[in-house]
Amino acid sequence: MKIIHIDQKYPEDWIRVLNHIANLFFEDSKLKVEPEGADMSASFDYQTGDDFSISTKAVLTVDGQQYTNEYSIQYESAATDRELNIRMKRALSHVFLNVLEQHTGMHQQWGILTGVRPTKLYHKFRKEGKSEQEIADLLIRDFRLSEDKVALLKEIVERQLVTIPDIDEIGQEISVYIGIPFCPTKCAYCTFPAYAIGSNRKQGRVATFLDGLHIELREMGKWLKDNNMKITSIYWGGGTPTSIEADEMDALYQTMYESFPNPETIREVTVEAGRPDTITPEKLEVLKKWGIDRISVNPQSYTDETLKAIGRHHTVQETIDKFWLARESGMNNINMDLIIGLPNEGVDEFQHSLEESAKMQPESLTVHTLSFKRASEMTRNKDKYKVADRDTVAEMMEMAQVWTKENDYVPYYLYRQKNILGNLENVGYSKAGEESIYNIVIMEEVQTILGIGCGASSKFVHPETGRITQFHNPKDPAAYIMTFEEAIGKKIEFLDELYKA
Repeated sequence: MKIIHIDQKYPEDWIRVLNHIANLFFEDSKLKVEPEGADMSASFDYQTGDDFSISTKAVLTVDGQQYTNEYSIQYESAATDRELNIRMKRALSHVFLNVLEQHTGMHQQWGILTGVRPTKLYHKFRKEGKSEQEIADLLIRDFRLSEDKVALLKEIVERQLVTIPDIDEIGQEISVYIGIPFCPTKCAYCTFPAYAIGSNRKQGRVATFLDGLHIELREMGKWLKDNNMKITSIYWGGGTPTSIEADEMDALYQTMYESFPNPETIREVTVEAGRPDTITPEKLEVLKKWGIDRISVNPQSYTDETLKAIGRHHTVQETIDKFWLARESGMNNINMDLIIGLPNEGVDEFQHSLEESAKMQPESLTVHTLSFKRASEMTRNKDKYKVADRDTVAEMMEMAQVWTKENDYVPYYLYRQKNILGNLENVGYSKAGEESIYNIVIMEEVQTILGIGCGASSKFVHPETGRITQFHNPKDPAAYIMTFEEAIGKKIEFLDELYKA
């Protein structure tokens, strides 16, 4: 924990933003006005001009050494109080980032951006009519992005526009996320709803949950039918949706297709089969029966010792075998995930994972950078899980970029997380034409995502203003069983407000 003494009491939202900037450099930090126990001190000057300009200055003092930076920007027009506050926080972030870079010697390629979805910013400027060069200049000058990150965003946005040419109008449709909260075991890095299916089945919770899910699918489907809504994509996630039995999967897909409107116009259906130990010939036959051929088979790593350490109870060979079983069963769009920075893994282990991936050539490969999520086993026991340093993680990400290009993959979506190793990113790559529509629409928040099932989050996106309202189903199966009927009513209220106005 780094304690940073600040020169005065600033607004709470300013402190929050400055704290995010500090955490890019230190594992954890705290800004406080009291000087006791501080590792360093920071002072800020700021002012606005009649010409709509903002000027800021930061001075960072560490062990008697001072680091100083000044920044000013002139806007074309006056701002509302809310807009002025955003401008001021951005300007203060500039100078604070700079003095911390001077002190630590680190360079933050994402600049002052600490949010999850940097591609949304690129889309915003694009829809405002700015040229590629104007967008690049803005991102580099005003947000301090590196040229490499700007080029990555540009490439991703271009690919998204090819994949979904009507992305700016797709808010009139919706996509659906369906959550199955069970897994064989819970991985050490995971914070998704993932409950051990064995013990929950013994307690009767699996059957009771599925009963509730059938009801929710029918009720939400009725609203969609009554309002003639077009569904863009459907994503079965969790947990691991293939943890349940083949006949249970079959019954759910039947309910889905019977309940949802215009199934012939749905552009994509994905089933997350991430745990190879849940994939069987019978379950693949069910997927094939319903015309679902986009699944995930996620290795995360091709080192058996790593899989044991993170709580994945399958072997590398099982991943390989299940991939080929899925391919031979007619799965034509298989995604695989790799995670950079897993415990005790470095460049050699990641190179091995890339070499194994090359033998299979899945249609898409998502490269995640390990993130220490607050509620995960790994975060609670950091001493037990030794991970790679910043430079090694950055080298592995570079390896992934080179490998994907050499193997004809293109980046098509990107997101970032708090506490992500090396302040890097997660990037979805695919063979051209095999991109996941759902991954794009949820990351860019261009349409409503209706969440059904345990742990499912709904994002209600106003089709004209883009305003977002969220609603969360309970993560725990027992809580879901008790409250799903109430949740149905609340979601219908949100949908009525958006689409019946």
